[in-house]
Amino acid sequence: MSKGVTVGNKKANLFPFSSWMVLFVLVPIALVVYYAFTDVNGFTLSNLKWIVTYRNTLWLSIELALIATVICVLLAYPIAYSMSRASARVQRNATLFIMLPMWMNFLVRTYAWMTLLEDNGLINSALRAIFGMEFPGLHLINNHGAIVLGMVYNYLPYMILPIYTSLTKIGQSLIEAARDLGANGSQVFGRVILPMSVPGIISGITMVFIPSISTFIISKILGGGKDFLIGDLIEDYFLGNSGVVNYNIGAALSLVIMVMILAATFIMNHFDKDAQTSGGGVI
Repeated sequence: MSKGVTVGNKKANLFPFSSWMVLFVLVPIALVVYYAFTDVNGFTLSNLKWIVTYRNTLWLSIELALIATVICVLLAYPIAYSMSRASARVQRNATLFIMLPMWMNFLVRTYAWMTLLEDNGLINSALRAIFGMEFPGLHLINNHGAIVLGMVYNYLPYMILPIYTSLTKIGQSLIEAARDLGANGSQVFGRVILPMSVPGIISGITMVFIPSISTFIISKILGGGKDFLIGDLIEDYFLGNSGVVNYNIGAALSLVIMVMILAATFIMNHFDKDAQTSGGGVI
């Protein structure tokens, strides 16, 4: 009797999660798959060929996403490391400041950078005030660098927080043990701290790369719409911003990106398991 009640309770507890998964994950994915493999005449594979047509756009999206991800790692690790070694009060305040920009609307944050980077924006205005009005200014917007900057700014917290979480789990006693065994500062970092923080790095890479490769609004605002990313194409085919609405092509492009993201996630999870198994080594 108690066993039956326990099974019933488990099913009841799983019902909200299962319902959410079906309604907001499985059903949207099923619709994407349906539109990707159909057209007005029924089943077809012709929609998938458009990824070849837009291969340059896809490679540009991957390239910029990779650059933004690498920059986020290089910036996030020192920040997360310094936070993890600070006092509890400093850690709380630092986490608050990192999360604070995320409380604002994504568009507002991105438009704020446009105000800063424009040819007559705040940065160039400040430079002209310093060097004189004849200073031509710097062209900081409507290029790939501005797009990468927008990605880094918007997604950097998603890199800092997982790394910070991993670093806080490394006990001070382990570091002291490594030093007692003769390890200097660089050896402690390279053979203990860095290997044990790999799961956080991998989580951060996943959380930054995935939204970066599929972003669309950043490239329009900071890139000036000169170079379409794959997210821009998908948006255009669904909303018809370029005068053409085609759910089938948009769904096919979305499906390809989805498969790429799942593959990247699988690879990252594989490395994450290896890191957790191996752990950090002491001299």
